[in-house]
Amino acid sequence: MRVDLRRIEHEVHEELPAYLEALRRLVAIDSGSYSPDGVNAVASACGDLLVTDGWTIERRPSPSDRIPAVGDMLIARIDGSGSGRVLLVGHTDTVFPDGTAAARPLVIDEGRALGPGVCDMKGGLLLARWVVRALLRGDRDAFGLITFILNPDEEIGSPISRSLILEEARGHDVALVLESARASGAIVSSRKGVTTGNISIRGRAAHAGVEPDKGRSAVVAAASLVLQMHELNHRWPGTTVNIGTIAGGTRTNVVPAAASLEFEIRSPMGTNLSAAERAIEDLVSKAAADGVFVRTELDHECPPMERSPKVSRLVSLAKGIASELGFALEDEATGGASDANAIAAAGVPVLDGLGPIGGDDHSDQEWIDLGSIPSRAALLGGLIAAASSAVG
Repeated sequence: MRVDLRRIEHEVHEELPAYLEALRRLVAIDSGSYSPDGVNAVASACGDLLVTDGWTIERRPSPSDRIPAVGDMLIARIDGSGSGRVLLVGHTDTVFPDGTAAARPLVIDEGRALGPGVCDMKGGLLLARWVVRALLRGDRDAFGLITFILNPDEEIGSPISRSLILEEARGHDVALVLESARASGAIVSSRKGVTTGNISIRGRAAHAGVEPDKGRSAVVAAASLVLQMHELNHRWPGTTVNIGTIAGGTRTNVVPAAASLEFEIRSPMGTNLSAAERAIEDLVSKAAADGVFVRTELDHECPPMERSPKVSRLVSLAKGIASELGFALEDEATGGASDANAIAAAGVPVLDGLGPIGGDDHSDQEWIDLGSIPSRAALLGGLIAAASSAVG
């Protein structure tokens, strides 16, 4: 199904003042992951906009016994007269603490909008609304169903919303994630998977000056493990191992009886992620010695978003749409994770980075390129219209 890309681009360009006003309101709300009232205020503001266009809205509160609390999940749906089923995904939380919004309100500077969460990802949330609004006006037969999930906990790994996203993804032909495009303008076609872990080491304390030989140093065992784990870097293509923290010991005159390590593994391929996990477990098993006990705990935080053949077809489709709009489009792999990782693992073709061009996420210089909004809106509209048939 083809749509009038130039019409979408023109309509979104004409409505940029309204988009900017909505963006200003969202950025003025503190919505850190553990600020549920602010997260809910962002969800309500987005829901109010969607309702005016005919979307049906469902709110699902996070579990009441969750500590610390997070905000509500919002699921919006709208029917078209076509056949494709498209899932849009974005998040309402940011990484910024309360007080940041007042300290750094939205600023427009040389064609960029700057403010907390403007790139990651309040700009993308609003882009989805304006794109579908344009489709409803002139290309309602471009889709059969659009479901838009606004989740409250992506910045902490989507522990509450992940099951909902997976459930919804399996009922759709494709998923499009509205994180901002890279600063280069590239979309995201693959993301590394992440496994985190903790290693606990127990040795035996002793007086370091009087009878050190009676001790078994947990810190020495930890240091040896750090060096061995570091050597695993790049043993498998694109796979990294980072030991992020190390702790141990109590005093300089005591042979340390306890130590711990926290680490993460990232890899673009599930098989290599598993291989690195097994290698670390093997090192841990060999680290145990007389009087030293080592234990590891792994958390399979998220699987990789791999560039499957269906994703490759989506990329080709996106590049063709961009060419019609007059700009070149590239795709990138990235080491960061998003909700696209879980969707890809469910076997649903997914593209990410479909929001406005932006950069410096999580910093005080976070920005989006206002000039990119109309063309990125048309790109997203074209993908919604054609994606399901392209990967079917």
